[in-house]
Amino acid sequence: MQLEIRNIAKLYDQKRGLKPTSFDVDKGELIAIVGHNGAGKSTLLKMLANWILPDGGHVMIDGIDLKNRAAVVRSVGFIPEDPNLFDFFSVAYNLKLFALLSRIPFLRVEEILSEFDLQPFRKSKVQTLSKGLKQRVNIGRALLSDPEVLILDEPTSGLDFEMTREIYHLLNKMHDAGKTIIFTSHRPEEIRNLATRILVLHEGCLIFDGSPQEYFQSDIHQELYS
Repeated sequence: MQLEIRNIAKLYDQKRGLKPTSFDVDKGELIAIVGHNGAGKSTLLKMLANWILPDGGHVMIDGIDLKNRAAVVRSVGFIPEDPNLFDFFSVAYNLKLFALLSRIPFLRVEEILSEFDLQPFRKSKVQTLSKGLKQRVNIGRALLSDPEVLILDEPTSGLDFEMTREIYHLLNKMHDAGKTIIFTSHRPEEIRNLATRILVLHEGCLIFDGSPQEYFQSDIHQELYS
């Protein structure tokens, strides 16, 4: 297994957060995390991305404890729902800044600009970009270190049909390249088209872990979207 999650929890109060949760992730899986708002989805992703610390439990990535941030920082790429970019800087400068912080050669920035068709926007300030382009930059930034695990929080939230389809293409391309991908979504068609496995959270608890076919045939799916 690539990720081993054991009893990680983060409670903000009795009703919000994630209760002790355990599951394993094999290399190359494409997992959708599903649940109502407040179910604990974003909290789970932020703990896996080392953005927030759990109250308890642990996560191992390729046998290395997630607490060893220096050892795993290049292993996980996190794309939050709201792009964490510097709006007043150009696309290229944003990527170079993150590369510098992670000690990644600037040649990798040029590769990302080409791979994500961002060359025409390299001098554009992020604040002038559409939400879809910002998301493309955000995903490119997360891939600067070529991480083995990619974590995305609502990757197509607020995007139009064309940009949503483009994000689907990028995710499938990365999955075909062997990346392990974990993402959250409220869209049944997105879950059906992308995921190889589905986890459902409800009130901070993991209540379902199975294939898309099992999920869409289950009462849980009907209850979530009824």
